[in-house]
Amino acid sequence: MIPDIVRTRSAIRTIVAKWKAAGETVAIVPTMGALHQGHLSLVKAAREQCDRVIVTIFINPKQFNNPEDLENYPRTEKADAQKLAPYNCDLVYVPDGAQMYPEGFASTVLVEGITDCLCGSHRPGHFDGVSTVVAKLFLQTQADFAFFGEKDFQQLQVVRTMARDLDIPISVIGCPTIRESDGLVMSSRNLLLSETARKIAPALGREMQAVIKGLAQGKPFQKLQKMAISNLEVAGFNAVEYLELRASNDLSLLDTPSQEGRLFAAARLEGVRLIDNLAVPARP
Repeated sequence: MIPDIVRTRSAIRTIVAKWKAAGETVAIVPTMGALHQGHLSLVKAAREQCDRVIVTIFINPKQFNNPEDLENYPRTEKADAQKLAPYNCDLVYVPDGAQMYPEGFASTVLVEGITDCLCGSHRPGHFDGVSTVVAKLFLQTQADFAFFGEKDFQQLQVVRTMARDLDIPISVIGCPTIRESDGLVMSSRNLLLSETARKIAPALGREMQAVIKGLAQGKPFQKLQKMAISNLEVAGFNAVEYLELRASNDLSLLDTPSQEGRLFAAARLEGVRLIDNLAVPARP
């Protein structure tokens, strides 16, 4: 059954209040639409753990650095609602700009420290926009649980920190990254790739796997990093923004996998920005 769509703060609050009065738990899956199997895996996880599931769709202008990226972002609301039909989603919350940022809106949620690196350093203000809109969605829906994919691992850590620091009573759950059959991370941005670029894109994950394999063999990260970046450029990537080894807990930079870490990468292919991250086991 295709879920109902609600578009106002007052409507979502009224519905959720009835659910909570009945003692039901409420989950939220925040998205910007153009749903794929990665999003749907979050909806499935939410349904398995909670009584009610809300998927939100809001293309947040505050987290785009480039106006062209915002304009080109896929908008597929009708198709998204149809994709949710088999997953027993209760509601789709689709607020417009006036609902999220009414006239006179003047507040920003800033999370310091973990936003200074990786995507934060290459997209100034991006995580301010993420933190602000997610805080609003948490408060508007009054959800008990929120489900995010580990594909955006830095975002996951930012959201967890924001909810903790602002005392928002919600549990933020991280779910495994979902990939295409050739290893490419599922992302709404993949729709923007040409046929040629789509064939090149999986090289990002393959080079990252090669780095992790080299680390397990005791090879120095700097040498592996340089080789992977060179290989990606030869493959056709326009620019590698970063390929970094960082600690999983606080995203501090690592030279060796001396503790549990993550290998993070961001690269542009035909102007489309692709990101990925993989767990790196600690190696004494």
